[in-house]
Amino acid sequence: MATRLARKLPSSFSAFSSSTITKLTSGISPPSMSHGGPGLRCASSSSSSSSSTTTTGSNSSSSKREKKITDRLSAVIDAVNDRKLPPELRGQRNNVRSETDIINVVEQRIWHSMEEGQFENLAGKGKPLNLNTNPHADPAEDTLYRILSKNGCAPEWVELNKEIRNKVSEWRVALKKAWTSKCNGNDEEKWIERCESLKKQLRDINDKVFRYNLIVPFGRQMFGLKWEKEVARLEE
Repeated sequence: MATRLARKLPSSFSAFSSSTITKLTSGISPPSMSHGGPGLRCASSSSSSSSSTTTTGSNSSSSKREKKITDRLSAVIDAVNDRKLPPELRGQRNNVRSETDIINVVEQRIWHSMEEGQFENLAGKGKPLNLNTNPHADPAEDTLYRILSKNGCAPEWVELNKEIRNKVSEWRVALKKAWTSKCNGNDEEKWIERCESLKKQLRDINDKVFRYNLIVPFGRQMFGLKWEKEVARLEE
């Protein structure tokens, strides 16, 4: 820096040595040019703050849009669920605490209809019901059941149910006889032999029960037999 100042000075100041100029300018340092100087630093900081503000604004706007969409979907779901309710309960879904509230509304309608005489003079009143068709069954199954009924047959699970009940009844009679014979003081070995035979019959019955539960309509399943419970019943 001292050399540059010496070049710019006029000739009258040539007597000054470069060492003197160096001493005078030793405390002066050039402005820092890191990151483009102070002006550029201010520009960069302002640009970063503006970009962060823009990002924050875009995030808030996107969250608002998402909230609006969620609110609209919730309103649609509430409207659909509200339409499922009876007219007496629409618009007050918060008051419906359980299915019992809906059942009460149905019962009230039935009682009102009975009081108004709407159940009088119905078609088919006093006549036997037509049970040839089952409105709750699948049409294909209903047709199959009618064909079986006309030919004196029944579905497999009906026949299997009858067979299981007969087998269980016969098995319990045999168990009771063996238990009575044991209580009368007969040979213990005969009781053991009869127990083995009865347990084998019990397994056969439970196998039929298992097959029955696989083919029977829902809600008509039955429990198998347990040796301990059957013996405890006789001990009582």
